[in-house]
Amino acid sequence: MTQSTRPAGERCHLPVVSLDNVSFHYEQRLVIEQLNFHILQRDFVGLIGSNGAGKTTLLRMIVGLLKPDEGEVRLFGTPLSKFRDWERIGYVPQKNAFNPLFPATVREVVTSGLYGRKKLFRPIGRDDKKKVDDALHALSIEELADRRIGRLSGGQQQRVFLARALVNGPELLILDEPTVGIDSETQEHFFHMIRHMHQRHNITFLMVSHDLDMMHAYLGYEPAQTSGKLKFYVKHTHEPDNCAETNLAHSLRDLRLAGEPAAAR
Repeated sequence: MTQSTRPAGERCHLPVVSLDNVSFHYEQRLVIEQLNFHILQRDFVGLIGSNGAGKTTLLRMIVGLLKPDEGEVRLFGTPLSKFRDWERIGYVPQKNAFNPLFPATVREVVTSGLYGRKKLFRPIGRDDKKKVDDALHALSIEELADRRIGRLSGGQQQRVFLARALVNGPELLILDEPTVGIDSETQEHFFHMIRHMHQRHNITFLMVSHDLDMMHAYLGYEPAQTSGKLKFYVKHTHEPDNCAETNLAHSLRDLRLAGEPAAAR
């Protein structure tokens, strides 16, 4: 039975990320040891750990930027070495991975999210331009489209990077410290937005954050699993009614009209 023909409730239990006996060393130091963890469709997983615990390392392994020393990573049931459907994944790296002097406009940054690893340098067509316009509008940054990314505030930049990650309508969204360097009000708006996305859309979330209050408020206080210094907090959304795919851009516009600010500061 293919995914499209499964009952909605059954689709919500499909594995999105599978980590089997994964270990990783960094310069002879064991960072992650024999990690076994599985993320199901529509899960929201919060990853918490002290500095050096391996949080970013784990995310980089999941998106194929690092290879585990032992064990296997699978995405949507496919071993990472054979996985090619990278457009199914949106990734927002740490803000310090971005060079603020990079000479690109907001529109160019969001458009770059359309270039999957197998679509590099392909022409941008009418449908792609509409995807970019929808992402800009949904994240309330259309008025910033021609601004240089390095001249924006921290909150505005994070909206741009989130729009870039969402432009292809990913099924898995990975966020590495998305609220670092932005003010508390903007952080609250950001969490409100991603909670809305999780509750109403067929998107699986994996997020690293040091904002324990916000994480615990949504995911609870007891980790579902602990591995070394890593703690995994999980919120399942497996009700059949919550599995239907909806129009993300339309829904985020509804959220904006319901009170989200036009642009986080």
